[in-house]
Amino acid sequence: MVDLKGQYEKIKSAIDTSIINVVESAAFINGPEVHAFQKDLENYLDVKHVIPCANGTDALQIAMMGLGLEQGDEVITVDFTFAATVEVIALLKLTPVLIDVEADTFNMDIDALKKAITPKTKAIVPVHLFGQCANMEAVLEVAKENNLFVIEDTAQAIGADYTFSDGTTKKAGTMGIVGTTSFFPSKNLGCYGDGGAIFTNDDELAHTIRGMVNHGMYRRYYHDVVGVNSRLDSIQATILRIKLPNLDSYCDARRDAANYYNDAFANHPNITTPVTSDFTTHVFHQYTLQIKNADRNALHQHLLDSNIPNAIYYPVPLHSQKAYQDDRYNEDDFKVTNELIETVISLPMHTEFDKEQLEFITQTILGFLK
Repeated sequence: MVDLKGQYEKIKSAIDTSIINVVESAAFINGPEVHAFQKDLENYLDVKHVIPCANGTDALQIAMMGLGLEQGDEVITVDFTFAATVEVIALLKLTPVLIDVEADTFNMDIDALKKAITPKTKAIVPVHLFGQCANMEAVLEVAKENNLFVIEDTAQAIGADYTFSDGTTKKAGTMGIVGTTSFFPSKNLGCYGDGGAIFTNDDELAHTIRGMVNHGMYRRYYHDVVGVNSRLDSIQATILRIKLPNLDSYCDARRDAANYYNDAFANHPNITTPVTSDFTTHVFHQYTLQIKNADRNALHQHLLDSNIPNAIYYPVPLHSQKAYQDDRYNEDDFKVTNELIETVISLPMHTEFDKEQLEFITQTILGFLK
């Protein structure tokens, strides 16, 4: 699905040297490379504060802890996403409220969001799924009207740009009170292990979170807040520092591959290609088709038999997962999600394609669906 080895070969010398430098420095935790990467990412995102942490799931959890959400507070997020988004809500004894997504973009349905708000609602978590931003202008309007926090889950969309109706452009993850991301190796900006980060323009919140990621300490052995152990290590930070200047070109390469796929599948009666909203760029963390009036599962197996990696993101909606089932949910409220789990299929998507690979993938799919 992702050619990390091919990508590494192009930056091998810089990566190898930087890792050796960290090992020789022995500054493995909160070393200079972590602080340098933090500054680099702040400049890239044009955000005041980046707080690195151990992974994207921790980033979401710590963001919610920093906002002071309390047991029983309702947090609205989407049904069609990876479980980490709802997992942290449940772990903190908050109440997850799952809503449906749009049929074309797979992102948060604004009408469903409005209907889900109750007096107990305290936060909204829009997920920028597969690489494009949710309708943040609408989300922020709803949040302002109801005095709610907005926590952006940007694990799949770092590098995407959102344009507001007044022409203002902001990076994914920098529009709510706080944004979070993952640096899992397969992400558009990925390290060679686990990693994550939290973004905010709020000085007070940033200060709180900086303590929380390090056992609640601002001074060694003085614990001012309840925290966790969630730090980005220096080896991962130095890898990310080298890859960050390439992020835009990585996203461009993914868009080029997506354009090839789009052209190959254009107007096919059984294939719906990804739709990009007018207000956002798409960085194609995933390239996800919908297969209509054809056997999606058989296509999935056919591609595997042809040695073509592919995946179904996601085969089971969160509201149907054993861990998150709730009598409050009505199947009629998840019509889009329930359809998507039967029709979506994600194709290989990365920065290292050659034309021959793309031809083989597309022709194999078209040959099966003819």
